Amino acid sequence: MTNMDQLTGGGRVLGLDLGDARIGVAISDDDRRTAVPLGTIRTGAPEDIKAIAKLVEEHDVSLVIVGHPLMLSGEPGDRARLVEQFAETLSAVLKVPVALQDERLSTVEAERVLREAGTEGRRRRRVVDRSAATVILQSYLDRPGPG
Repeated sequence: MTNMDQLTGGGRVLGLDLGDARIGVAISDDDRRTAVPLGTIRTGAPEDIKAIAKLVEEHDVSLVIVGHPLMLSGEPGDRARLVEQFAETLSAVLKVPVALQDERLSTVEAERVLREAGTEGRRRRRVVDRSAATVILQSYLDRPGPG
């Protein structure tokens, strides 16, 4: 889907966490140092693809990272294969590269951060998708570069 130069270049990165009911969305700064939550998209193809394409254009995004829900063993399960298909479709539609980022335990981490921040029950359920997208994107931004 992408080459290494596209993954390590500059510009904003959009992070996505595909959930059953919503897609969590986060975005980085231009320098790719910090991820912040952007919101959620209600899932439902093809509208979700169109909504993501609109965000890419509106925010001048140069790369899209999609959370890849591997099993704890590191193997892809049914959910990971669905995400891979979604990322391939997204890659065919968008004019920017799309890459997968291991998202194991990202929702658990997002839940922990929200709980520690005092976000309760219903509100936490509403924001966990965008928080998970932020965790996924930040883990991509924090990974060691080549060399």
